[in-house]
Amino acid sequence: MSMGGGPGGALRAGVGPGVAPGGPDVNLRAALSRLLRRLAPERAAMVAAVLFGAAAVAANVSGPWILGRATNVLFNGIVSQHLPAGFTKAQAIAALRAQGKRQIAQMLSTLSLTPGHGVDLTRLGQILGLAALAYLAGSALTYAQGYLMAGVAQRSMYRLRREVEEKLARLPLRYFDSHPHGDVLSRVTNDIDNLTTTLQQGLSQLLTSVLTVIGVLAMMLWISPLLAAIAVITIPIAIALTLLIARRSQRHFANQWRETGGLNSIVEETHTGHSLVQVFGRRRAATAEFDEVNDRLYQASFRAQFLSGVIQPTMQFVSNLNYVAIAVIGGYRVASGLLSLGDVTAFIQYTRQFTMPLTQIAGQMNMLQSGLASAERVFEFLDAAEETVDRPSTPPVAGRGAISLEHVSFRYDPAIPLIEDFTLDVAPGETVAIVGPTGAGKTTMVNLLIRFYEIDGGHIVLDGEDYRDLTRDEVRRHFAMVLQDTWLFAGTVRENIAYGRPGATADEVVAAARAAHADGFIRTMPHGYDTVLGDDSANVSAGQRQLLTIARAFLADPDILILDEATSSVDTRTEVLIQRAMGDLRRERTSFVIAHRLSTIRDADVILVMEHGRVVEHGRHAELLAAGGAYHRLYASQFTEADPAA
Repeated sequence: MSMGGGPGGALRAGVGPGVAPGGPDVNLRAALSRLLRRLAPERAAMVAAVLFGAAAVAANVSGPWILGRATNVLFNGIVSQHLPAGFTKAQAIAALRAQGKRQIAQMLSTLSLTPGHGVDLTRLGQILGLAALAYLAGSALTYAQGYLMAGVAQRSMYRLRREVEEKLARLPLRYFDSHPHGDVLSRVTNDIDNLTTTLQQGLSQLLTSVLTVIGVLAMMLWISPLLAAIAVITIPIAIALTLLIARRSQRHFANQWRETGGLNSIVEETHTGHSLVQVFGRRRAATAEFDEVNDRLYQASFRAQFLSGVIQPTMQFVSNLNYVAIAVIGGYRVASGLLSLGDVTAFIQYTRQFTMPLTQIAGQMNMLQSGLASAERVFEFLDAAEETVDRPSTPPVAGRGAISLEHVSFRYDPAIPLIEDFTLDVAPGETVAIVGPTGAGKTTMVNLLIRFYEIDGGHIVLDGEDYRDLTRDEVRRHFAMVLQDTWLFAGTVRENIAYGRPGATADEVVAAARAAHADGFIRTMPHGYDTVLGDDSANVSAGQRQLLTIARAFLADPDILILDEATSSVDTRTEVLIQRAMGDLRRERTSFVIAHRLSTIRDADVILVMEHGRVVEHGRHAELLAAGGAYHRLYASQFTEADPAA
């Protein structure tokens, strides 16, 4: 083994700075454009939905006109019943004019009358049957349109969820180190759910509303261009009011979802560290921080919902003014004989149908803006810088476990030197212990070895192959890690151990557990290896969780082991057993042991002592103690009565 180190700056252990991105206000127009492009694969289904929607609107729009014919039949029958029998329509109108009732005579001249006869029930039944058939067809077509649009929304969101999941796998560790976990979870869960709801409910309604406005406007123009012009005057007023209010509410919706992500981060962190919060008496401080963010979320949500909620009553007010104008002018034209009563009643219904979709669109503005704000957050996540693309891999490297770091340089922040000109050669089967004070760069070294971070300069060589010529999966296939922070998922004990090698047999799982000295406590659990661990693994102790992760590493049977404070959570007796088992596991395997507890690395082949970005000492345990340098000072700080011969 050989090692060397340049005079680089101070090393810093762990991860890069965890600064949450502030981010500018969302660009809803750009988000809408991107969202529409994502609907392109559903073009055929959307065209079919538009055709079904147009047919449904045509059927529904014809209903008021047909009912207007029924109104005319009723009105004509009632008026005819009060006219003298035996008279013709012309005679009846002439008699009214002779009596000076010219306006009534003018109105009756537009009616289809048969003096002395009542309502034509046969004709009325036919018209009502036709109206029922039109509404039935409209309902069936609307159902078909809704079914198609639901499929469009769900398939589009299915693809988006899959893309987000694939994106998570391509993001570098740097991204997760610099973004709060709660905010990331909020983007990939809450924001996508909100976007799904928006597409599911808003897209179909928007399509129906637009088609309804077009169809109703055509019918109104056919019945009375004058009344249609009056109705159309309200459109620019409604649009202007809607845009004025919506523009003010957009930024509040963006703030709402940004604060939601921040609140999720606080909840996730507080829940994860619940015990520490209680132990250090930080419950009130945590509650105060939660209340502060929760209050900001409340303020943003209140303003967004209130402003968008004002749109619908504003539209309703404009609609009512329009209704009054149509009723007054329409009634006058009926009395003047310029329109039939059925046409006016149909027009009034069309007025409601005309303003109702506008009101619905206005009422959906809060959902649309909220959905677009969520879409922008998801797209921002998808646009995040990814890991560099792997080169086409060379044939798999031989599993010998030789590692070389040649003049390696690395910085989290380009302006702050971290690791500079670091060189280290490790032969297969050697155990390398890396020790040093906090911030010396021990955990950073782990991240570079596993290729969680890409080095800025130099080379890392695995069994003669440069890391850059290997895929990340090929590199990581040769490693197994046991970290201080244990990770177990919701599943059985057996499944958690077998995670280290998919397809392992039950006997192999048990053998790994025995090697890690975990078999004893596993068999005392209610269902042994089939005991289900919860999400937080609360039914096992911290030391037992550590043993299970060690068993996972045993089962993986790697070429290279990385042990980062792997025995920090076990008792002294168990630690001795683990060290003995680790000795067996490390035999003929390369091992990197990152440790603060120097008692765990006495038997290492070589101990590297790191300070300020360089290796200041190297050698075996006894040699370094006898030298009386940096290692001796570290050892003495832990064992005040240390025996150099130990």
